[in-house]
Amino acid sequence: MLGIVGAFALADRSAYGRWRDAKLESAPTSVGDLVVEVGDIADPTAAEHGALLDRVRRSNMAVYAGAVSLDRDDKAALKALGRRFGLTGIDANHLADEDGVTPLAVHREGTRARYIPYTERPITWHTDGYYNMPERTVRALLLHCARPAASGGANRLMDHEILYIMLRDEDPELIRALMAPDAMTIPGNDEEGMRRPATVGPVFSVDGQGCLHMRYTARARNVEWSPQAQYAATVLRRVLETPSAYCFEHILQPGQGLLSNNPLHTREPFADDPACPRLLYRARYHDRI
Repeated sequence: MLGIVGAFALADRSAYGRWRDAKLESAPTSVGDLVVEVGDIADPTAAEHGALLDRVRRSNMAVYAGAVSLDRDDKAALKALGRRFGLTGIDANHLADEDGVTPLAVHREGTRARYIPYTERPITWHTDGYYNMPERTVRALLLHCARPAASGGANRLMDHEILYIMLRDEDPELIRALMAPDAMTIPGNDEEGMRRPATVGPVFSVDGQGCLHMRYTARARNVEWSPQAQYAATVLRRVLETPSAYCFEHILQPGQGLLSNNPLHTREPFADDPACPRLLYRARYHDRI
């Protein structure tokens, strides 16, 4: 944690107190506070852009509600929306399409079928790209709903800055453990020729602009915690599992999407209609909104 100054420096209680109070005063307390109506997601008006940016500044996320268009290229529109918010460094992982955007739908066979996002199964609390190397840190996440599931599939959402406050208020030593450079290790693998080395790093970190970033998964398998961070990880999970006014649940409807700085999120299990299967588009970025 050397070099951290301001609100996220554990020694600077005054700066933290000012930031904390301002954060909690402006934080949304319902999912409705996050929603912004947008006429054209590829080209939001100045007022729509400002409203979305206000939500992101207060909670690291916004939900846009756009019009459904059968003639629109939803992936191109999603990338255009990202550019309006300064997002250009797309994280083109090996399961994404050639344009860097990933279609999220159920796959019964093939490479994608081996991964939970391409099944109906639930996905526990995480931030996207927690297994990425530091040079490919995922700082922003966009989701767009083309077709919802027949039932289920809600996302739970939580601003990682709020979780930081909850943990630091309980015990600053939890933050110290989670900011250690070896706090969480994701072991490497070599599946189907796509070799991924082990990734070692902190849960909470502060970037060059002084913004808080979180890298996390609640998965019990294929995650290794340092001895110093094991207790903090247990407390973190307990806090996430405790009902909170700052934890929102929402099922994205057609034309709706999430514009975010990669906050904590889940996905509940769902049931598909074979005649109209669930389809979401996901874009991950190395930039931050």
